[in-house]
Amino acid sequence: MAPPVEISIPTTTTAAGPKPYTLYNVILRLPLRSFTVQKRYSEFVTLHETLTSQAGPAPPATLPQKSWFTRTTSNAALTEERRKGLEAYLRTINEVEDGRWRQTSAWRAFLNLPSSTASANSSSAAEGLHGSLTSPAGGGVAITDPVVWLDCHRDLKTQLHDARLHLQRRDQAQTAHGQHDSFAAAKRCLVKAGGMIAALDQGLKTLGQSERQGWGSSRLGDGELRRRKDLVINGRREKEGLETLAHALTTKNASGSYGSSVGGPAATLQDKSALFGAANGTPPQPGSRSGRVLGAPLPETERTRELDNTGIVQLQKQLMEDQDLSVDELRKGVSRMKELGVAINGELEVQNAMMKLLDEDTDRVQGKINVAKKRVAKIS
Repeated sequence: MAPPVEISIPTTTTAAGPKPYTLYNVILRLPLRSFTVQKRYSEFVTLHETLTSQAGPAPPATLPQKSWFTRTTSNAALTEERRKGLEAYLRTINEVEDGRWRQTSAWRAFLNLPSSTASANSSSAAEGLHGSLTSPAGGGVAITDPVVWLDCHRDLKTQLHDARLHLQRRDQAQTAHGQHDSFAAAKRCLVKAGGMIAALDQGLKTLGQSERQGWGSSRLGDGELRRRKDLVINGRREKEGLETLAHALTTKNASGSYGSSVGGPAATLQDKSALFGAANGTPPQPGSRSGRVLGAPLPETERTRELDNTGIVQLQKQLMEDQDLSVDELRKGVSRMKELGVAINGELEVQNAMMKLLDEDTDRVQGKINVAKKRVAKIS
């Protein structure tokens, strides 16, 4: 059976610089996507040594010999021969029945693979890889590939959207069974979203560490890292808001507003007519349940329409916490702006002092030139 990860090195690239060197374009074809990593020959040598130290015995393939008198950048035949040798080296390790070398962290880091693909050697490995890339809640796999990170974030938004829809369907359901199914579906989406957020956050930490240390083939700038951190923060806030909403609806049902349990029956038409009648000034019927008055004093929104007083208080607390976090982020931004302003002011002061010294030197040289002109005039 073919391995879940197909590896090939079809082309090479010459890196420009004071001392050019050859980069080998390693293409990895996974069940869901393909990507390319660029490696130097010295990195292959380091991989071979690390695999030997981590797995015990040496890998079942050997690296092409190093040439001491000819460089690959000036010898196309040597470049092609080494490319074929390195491709055979990676394929042998990837396809050999003994997977001890594929299970090492050096192999995964070299190819930038998620950890769950190390032991994937059957048809179920593709499913496990799909879980690690799109829904890593089960294994907590850190998303270290920038492209996979964005794919997982899109899946996170989808899970949060589905959770919101299930909560709306739960509140609109007319039967206890419909409410229970919708609530369970919303909880599943929120659990998956929590796992995705943890994996995305851990992946950003790993990417940030690789950015600081200067290793890894897929590096992100500081600005992109900050933007992705904001995306994770926003996703976590949205998830917590949905959990608060689900808890508020559960509390409302548990307290007897709409039933005696989490999956209790929805409000009947008589209850709704009594509630809206009270809002329109119609006296409530005897024995009818009391609730919040819709439309007073401020207009209702989609987030507050289905909440009772306890839910409104919890939602307000959540909004205040979100505002506190936003203010804290704004404070940090203002602090950075202040530091930049202070640094710019210090630089301007230094530049002004240098300009004054330049003016003094110019005046002194101009005086010498005037004296020299007078002496020349006397001689002539």
